Amino acid sequence: MVSQAGSVLLVETIRKTGLDQAISAALAPWRRPRAVHDPGKILVDLALAVALGGDCLADLALLRSEPAVFGPVASDPTVSRLINTLAASDGKALAAIRAARSEVRRPVWELAGDRAPDAGGQVTVDLDGVLVVAHSDKQDAAPTWKKSYGHHPLMGFVDHGPGGTGEPVAALLRPGNAGSNTAADHLALTQLPKQHRRGRRTLIRCDSAGGTHEFVAWLAQRGRWLSYSVGMVITEAIHQHVLEIPASAWTPAVEPDGEVRDGAWVAELTGDLLDGWPQGIRLIVRKERPHPGAQLRITDADGIRITCFATNTPDRPIAELELRHRLRARAEDRIRAARATGLRNLPLHDTAQNQVWLEIIQLALDLLAWIPMLALTGQARLWEPRRLRFRLFSAAGQLVTTGRRRILRLAHHWPWTVEVTITLERLALLPKPG
Repeated sequence: MVSQAGSVLLVETIRKTGLDQAISAALAPWRRPRAVHDPGKILVDLALAVALGGDCLADLALLRSEPAVFGPVASDPTVSRLINTLAASDGKALAAIRAARSEVRRPVWELAGDRAPDAGGQVTVDLDGVLVVAHSDKQDAAPTWKKSYGHHPLMGFVDHGPGGTGEPVAALLRPGNAGSNTAADHLALTQLPKQHRRGRRTLIRCDSAGGTHEFVAWLAQRGRWLSYSVGMVITEAIHQHVLEIPASAWTPAVEPDGEVRDGAWVAELTGDLLDGWPQGIRLIVRKERPHPGAQLRITDADGIRITCFATNTPDRPIAELELRHRLRARAEDRIRAARATGLRNLPLHDTAQNQVWLEIIQLALDLLAWIPMLALTGQARLWEPRRLRFRLFSAAGQLVTTGRRRILRLAHHWPWTVEVTITLERLALLPKPG
């Protein structure tokens, strides 16, 4: 009998995408002579453990208990030594891991076809900060703006759209007191395929933390020319302009299905408010009746909630642009998935070690995003990590060896046995990497 037999889906995804080969090649300089365990295999095993719900290095014991599924797994001291070695590489190991992930991402998107994030011609990257509470003293842990104590990583997620989830493309570990709108902290886009690292086909979305002159100028810089949709703080000047908008200038907001959004309207602001901002910027405001019990802010007017965002997308209706910006709320789903996949806490002490842990989390989240994109269908594509673990990965089975074949038999009474089997068959049909 084999526990966690459904995790062969993760193992097969790793094999079909070539992630194991890419990480092993990237970390080859850190393999010691006559070492038994490959550093790339150790790192991928850690990502597997995190994808299965682990939240510390010691949770690799889950894989170690099932060698028939996961192969030989390194001991805890070996794993600790590798993490220390990678952390002491002055960022070279992190750069190698990120380059390997980027190398694998492009063919994965090609395999996904019309399910790929760039199938519609544009890639959407959502940026957001995540508060990670520290329950013990760790390097760079500091008081946060929510009066907690810990770190404030900044993360970027590629949105897979309403029919999918999303995958991480950047993560920057920062102290807990790091400012949300620090322009110098905003992330590089080297994890994206090369054709999406610049140009209007890449849309950057973020909340009002990105609504600064420095960040918008960085996005619109010559040679980068990224599309953007960034939230803006309601200043006194914006508030006064909103009060002067005539009723005829407001357009009803819309829902994703095209229906009118009840009690919500949008309008575009022009004039001196745009002075000092990059050329082509558009400022769009929305007013909406707050839901029952919502607490109004001082910038709201006449009991109506006011929000504002800036974009450089021309020639599209403002209601359509406002809907696109509102869908940035899906980034909160990605953050919830990250918290459930190792980001609930940072288990190590040094910042360099925890940055390696953050890369392991991203590897795990990549796998959890690629399985639905490549092999799941319907509502199963929307399953978050906890549901994937409960329904698919935790299925027990019997591993039978006959001649040169190994057969995995899953329990017939398990409600999702058919889903596991069909997903494994779809993964098996994918071409081998390289």
